[in-house]
Amino acid sequence: MTKGVLLISHTSEIPEGLRRLIREVAPDISITTAGGLEAGAIGTSMERILAAIEENESDELFAFYDLGSAKMNLEMAIEFTDKKVELFDVAMVEGAYTASALLSAGAGEEEITAQLKALTIK
Repeated sequence: MTKGVLLISHTSEIPEGLRRLIREVAPDISITTAGGLEAGAIGTSMERILAAIEENESDELFAFYDLGSAKMNLEMAIEFTDKKVELFDVAMVEGAYTASALLSAGAGEEEITAQLKALTIK
């Protein structure tokens, strides 16, 4: 099973910029994003998040988000997919970058999860 990354934010610019940054260390990892609402409005949408999950080429995803309501919409979207999506309560940039770099280096899920748990926001 392949593993990918999902980035959720209240704006479209944050996850797109983060995807560009991650591409420098993990060019082969499938990364999809969901950010903002229609017409550039601030917010998150469960439907957009679900579309980003389904668009990701990977069967299993590590998911990162920016603020609490993004987490709520992400949790709802996870209920509607057959893909395995693991959500992490870590700083979005550091967590997604760490996970992607480790995936690109061939690290296993247990190692990645252990490193991300060390970054958990308490």
